[in-house]
Amino acid sequence: MLSQEVLEPRLSGLIAHLYDAAVDDSLWAGTATRIAETLGSTSTVLKLHGDNARVNLLECTDNLMVSEREQAWADDWHRKDLWVERSVAYGMQRIITDEDLVPPEEQARSGFYQEWLRHLDIHHMLGAVFPAADGAIGVLGIHRPQGAGAYTNHERKQAALVLPHLQRALRLGQRFAAVSQSHAAALQALDRLDTGVLMVDGTGRVIQASSMAERLLRENAELAVIRGRLALRPPALHDKLLALVRGAMDTARGKIAKLGAALSVPRPHRMPLALEVAPLRPSACAFGEQRPCVLVFIRDPEAPIAVERLRELLGLTRTEASVAAFLGRGASLENIAANMSIGLATVRSHLKRILAKTGTHRQAEAVALLARSVSTVSNH
Repeated sequence: MLSQEVLEPRLSGLIAHLYDAAVDDSLWAGTATRIAETLGSTSTVLKLHGDNARVNLLECTDNLMVSEREQAWADDWHRKDLWVERSVAYGMQRIITDEDLVPPEEQARSGFYQEWLRHLDIHHMLGAVFPAADGAIGVLGIHRPQGAGAYTNHERKQAALVLPHLQRALRLGQRFAAVSQSHAAALQALDRLDTGVLMVDGTGRVIQASSMAERLLRENAELAVIRGRLALRPPALHDKLLALVRGAMDTARGKIAKLGAALSVPRPHRMPLALEVAPLRPSACAFGEQRPCVLVFIRDPEAPIAVERLRELLGLTRTEASVAAFLGRGASLENIAANMSIGLATVRSHLKRILAKTGTHRQAEAVALLARSVSTVSNH
């Protein structure tokens, strides 16, 4: 057993590591090994036992890993973990050892000991079970071989010090994971929109940009980011943008600002880009004031419409979907005929079938439907 002088700094370091790993899950790998080493053991497992005998192995030392062909056998023993079953009956959040749970005579005839634990070279156990999220049971199991000796009262106390910090770190990690998932979903949703979205400050400095916004910036000379700030060409149009951004920023700060948030950005020989700004009010946070910001939305009315998605959505043929895509972008029947190298009468014939399949009665209705369908969602 490690002396108290060596163990105490290691214990403090382990507790600090648990909270660091809760914030940064890349640090989670190796946590089981660190627990084992801190408590003078050879292996550690952290897992969740859920409903329907589901077991989620969160982290374990390398010596508890089994080969792929043994995985089903290992999963079965994890579900039938005798120590977990007995620990739940013994009491949640109570530090226990194998001696509290299984008498020596039962160990000698138990398949759990003679098959599973013998395979892993485990005999002595120190740990606890505790309530976890979604009704699951959290499991901390720390082990060593039979020859290493039983766990002492001092080691029980050390594990008792670690357990509440482990529980809190797991809860924090799960909450951070949920927030991270929501954040990732929001970013993916923005990237799938056919509208570019930028978050800027009161001076127009770009804080974040969606994939579509970056694409529109690349493909349109009227838009630019100069020294990190969103800019429009010509300068007079840029001045209008800054006025809109300042007004939205005032609103985000809680001031009463003059209404007006839309701007048309002309393009030579093309339909203008539509630009809109909106305030992003800061949410309350106990860890520091969040900055108010402005959201800038940019939409290209001539953005491509996904032909294959139109086919799936409306049951169109490939040619009908191509015609429909041109219609959704505002093209005239004559332009469609020229672009597709087909006759105007053929385009009109396709239009009739598109109207029938979409349940619309006029070309304008079909255009409105196509321009607002999910086919306008970005593939990027």
